[in-house]
Amino acid sequence: MRKNPLVAPVVKWVGGKRQLLDDLMPLFPKRVTTYCEPFLGGGAVLFKLQPKIAYVNDINLELIHMYEVIRDNVDELIIALGEHQNQEEYFYSVRDWDRDKKRYEQLTKIQRAARIIYLNKTCYNGLFRVNNAGEFNTPFGHYKKPNIVNAPTLKAVNSYFQNAQLTFSSVDYAEVLGNVMKGTFVYLDPPYDPVSDTANFTGYAKGGFDRSEQIRLRQCCDELNRRGIKFMLSNSATDFIREQYAAYNITIVKAKRAINSNAAKRGQVDEVVVRNYG
Repeated sequence: MRKNPLVAPVVKWVGGKRQLLDDLMPLFPKRVTTYCEPFLGGGAVLFKLQPKIAYVNDINLELIHMYEVIRDNVDELIIALGEHQNQEEYFYSVRDWDRDKKRYEQLTKIQRAARIIYLNKTCYNGLFRVNNAGEFNTPFGHYKKPNIVNAPTLKAVNSYFQNAQLTFSSVDYAEVLGNVMKGTFVYLDPPYDPVSDTANFTGYAKGGFDRSEQIRLRQCCDELNRRGIKFMLSNSATDFIREQYAAYNITIVKAKRAINSNAAKRGQVDEVVVRNYG
């Protein structure tokens, strides 16, 4: 299957790998046919690799539903997106849809998917963030001409989803990793270990991801390694993470990060790429 350059992320996601792809691609195995990504997010790596068989997962169920709608109902989704307005009062009314749980549950999957994409394109910094109740809480972005209806990208992603064998899920990452078959390549892009108190951001799903979760993930990686399954993992280059993965190959890459609350601390930061292969 030929790769389509139009296949690209349809939403901006915290820690997205789009601007790191040039650094990451040489580190992947030469050939990836069966692929697994337990923390899918914006899907930049999936869309770059475009594997024929993929098992993709994210704990954010709304995000997974959005991808399923792109696969199954892309034309209806494009129409629904075209009905949304780049206007502040309207933005907050749509953002508040999930405050009324009974009404929200009555929305179709297409309406929910269009809402996620619309909010992502028009909110501040394109930052998907929810509060402890699981409600979207990023403010309006005041962009002049946001690309709310990116039909070429949506149709390209739909075509890839239709022609590849993709399995979507929204479960705990350990469940996904426990079911990985030998011969599958696993890419892990979990919520990062914070480099400082102000850089701690895990608000894309209620619950968070603390250091006990980082340790549990490393134990899952040890199990993958024991089973002879190749994996690659991205994380921040903190001493804690370096210690966790000291037994593996570690490559340092520089990433631009723009979500620190202190503007002076935004910019290039070191990230680790961990691999259990050469």
